[in-house]
Amino acid sequence: MGDISGDDKILSYDDVVLRRSDLDILNGHNFLNDRVIEFYLSYLSSVHSTPTISLIPPSIAFWISNCPDAESLKDFMKPLKCGDKDLLIFPVNDNLNVEEAEGGLHWSLLVYYKDANTFFHHDSLMGVNKWSAKQLFEAVSPFVSDGDAVYREYNETPQQKNGYDCGVYLLAIARVVCEWFTSEGMKKRDELWFTDVKEAVPDVVNHLREEILELIKRLMSESVCK
Repeated sequence: MGDISGDDKILSYDDVVLRRSDLDILNGHNFLNDRVIEFYLSYLSSVHSTPTISLIPPSIAFWISNCPDAESLKDFMKPLKCGDKDLLIFPVNDNLNVEEAEGGLHWSLLVYYKDANTFFHHDSLMGVNKWSAKQLFEAVSPFVSDGDAVYREYNETPQQKNGYDCGVYLLAIARVVCEWFTSEGMKKRDELWFTDVKEAVPDVVNHLREEILELIKRLMSESVCK
């Protein structure tokens, strides 16, 4: 892989550029940053490649939520084609300062499922991101339905046991929801993905940091071999 020093770029994956410091974040008990979140959501998009799913990068979700101009937001949303999607996944961050890059102290996940015409908020820390999630819901909902979509706080989301794993829970839930959506039997389920989240997420969280780290290292090796 060659010598890597400082905070050099180590991998370009789709539109995401990862740096050496991102590996350090995954190696320790650290808050996941925007780059790691965006990288894994992009990876999930490639694994569950279907035109009816869209996993929105953190920077785009944040901009949608905080765009001050309705016309600018309308123009920005057009190429995203959210109204054509059956499943939309949005990372939610509690950053209140639009001028601060990668700010905030907590991640959660907002999922829109077209068949239910509902936005479901999964928060691994007792719903502390509810205000930010509702703000994003209000910004996005006119672009996915006729304005009659509803918001639901899913209170049985598995809860983190520390102050730094919120991003890991976000990614674990996103993965489980995508797996549920692309499974053959998902149309027959009455409880949507909720049972899967409750049963699978705690175990996924336990090894997801290591799994993402190994994924990055594998992609780095593959890029060198090309």
